[in-house]
Amino acid sequence: MVMELSDADHDKVSKAIAAAESTSNGENVAVATPISDAYHDVALHWALIPLFAVLAWAAWRPTALAWWYDFLFGGWQPDPTMSELLTLLMFFAALKFTIVLLILKWMPLRLALTPGATKHRRVRRRAVTVFKAAAERRTVGRTGVLIYLSMAERRAEIVADDAILKVTDDHTWGEAMEALITNVREGRPGDGICAAIERVGVVLSEHFPRSSGDINEIPDKLIEL
Repeated sequence: MVMELSDADHDKVSKAIAAAESTSNGENVAVATPISDAYHDVALHWALIPLFAVLAWAAWRPTALAWWYDFLFGGWQPDPTMSELLTLLMFFAALKFTIVLLILKWMPLRLALTPGATKHRRVRRRAVTVFKAAAERRTVGRTGVLIYLSMAERRAEIVADDAILKVTDDHTWGEAMEALITNVREGRPGDGICAAIERVGVVLSEHFPRSSGDINEIPDKLIEL
């Protein structure tokens, strides 16, 4: 299922950010992206399997390669030379490799064949990159936090600025992550982002209660990449 964020979702997220920031000096940045990586290397690795399988087949049954040569080009010609057989083998290997690459252009299949750990690393890497551009050190108190959702992978990350990292750890955001992913899996990404923002806001209000001089340093809106 392809998920999309509507104008209503954007409005809800903006209101959720404003509500969360009304009780703390924290600044929430919400970012959603259709996918965090193209996973070209994953497709390449899978395409290598049939290529090597063809080579293994030829090594196991060399007579089968001669049979295929006779089937394709046979007749009253003399037996194929070693060069001709190796050329046919190269053609078979390249054909299998190309076919699998073309099949894996279909992204749902490519994602299904991508290991979960790989998805996690790529989503995390993209989230950190986005954080550095959108939130890191953009607040006076270093209290920016990014809620990042990668919809194709059904994965999310929360990345925080220096001051927040001093008083939190990975377990701090457990409830926020669970609320976000639960809603995403049910096809409600907008509600998931809002739920995560609400829980992040509770954490920030405990450690960074809003001061009288606090100003809104980052716009309260959902960013789609």
